[in-house]
Amino acid sequence: MREKILHKATELFLTLGFKSVTMDDLAQDMGISKKTIYSHFENKTQLVEESTMNLFWYISNGIDEIIALDKNPIEELYEIKKFVMLHLKDEKSSPQYQLQKYYPAVHERLRQNQFDVMQKCVLDNIKRGVAMGIYRNNINMEFVSRIYFSGVTSIKDNSLFPLSIFSTYELMDNYLEYHLRGIVTPKGRNILNSIINSNQE
Repeated sequence: MREKILHKATELFLTLGFKSVTMDDLAQDMGISKKTIYSHFENKTQLVEESTMNLFWYISNGIDEIIALDKNPIEELYEIKKFVMLHLKDEKSSPQYQLQKYYPAVHERLRQNQFDVMQKCVLDNIKRGVAMGIYRNNINMEFVSRIYFSGVTSIKDNSLFPLSIFSTYELMDNYLEYHLRGIVTPKGRNILNSIINSNQE
């Protein structure tokens, strides 16, 4: 039952937002009593934290599986983006913003975990791309990996990129292309253009 509650809570939080979903909403949606939820989770904050970290580790493991496929680094980033978008439900409710505002300690822990995982993942991606001749060999890898994380975090800021103007999918697509065009060689640009063209068909 604990896993079912966690799964349903995660789904509702992503769809409606962390602040918007109450324990009553969750109980009603699952057809169980609030008492049952509280027998597994002390309070809503614990439920928010566990569902957030649970989703984070699920996505991290999925990314590891994509990396293990040993695709070329440009293709790998597009596969990762596709996988992440599939599990974040287009974030119409801007859950990241609600998490930051109403559960700052949970948000900070998540952000640190995201940075640790993404920093290693992006650095490895850059090193392989340079070795294959599809990324420029004169880039500052440490800078590029950090600015990539900074950008991914910033495009989730609803005050900078309102959902009324940009869809999350469009933002991720545009940002990934922006990142890659800054570091690819002519050989890498051909691969990138071919992926973009095939995505538009």
